[in-house]
Amino acid sequence: MSSPSLVLFVAQTLSGFLTIYFWIVIIAALLTWIEPNPYNPIVRFLYSVTEPVFDWVREHLPVLLGGIDLSPIVVIVAIEFLQQYLIPKIAMLLMYGTA
Repeated sequence: MSSPSLVLFVAQTLSGFLTIYFWIVIIAALLTWIEPNPYNPIVRFLYSVTEPVFDWVREHLPVLLGGIDLSPIVVIVAIEFLQQYLIPKIAMLLMYGTA
């Protein structure tokens, strides 16, 4: 079995990164409503971090509801699934051998 402290550290670090990415997704989605200056470095960073993931979701998600982009919602649900279910289950499995 793995060291419990190492497994917990990795799980908490991964969860922390996912929390940061969650907020980046929220901010990027809100920015689409106000159409900020696309040359702003912060806006460019947010779009460069989120658009590849959004594009992947758009490729695999059928267009529903008259063309409304649901990719940020799908990404948020996936982040929540990872944080609430998958990461804890894998951590328990690595620490104790049972989930």
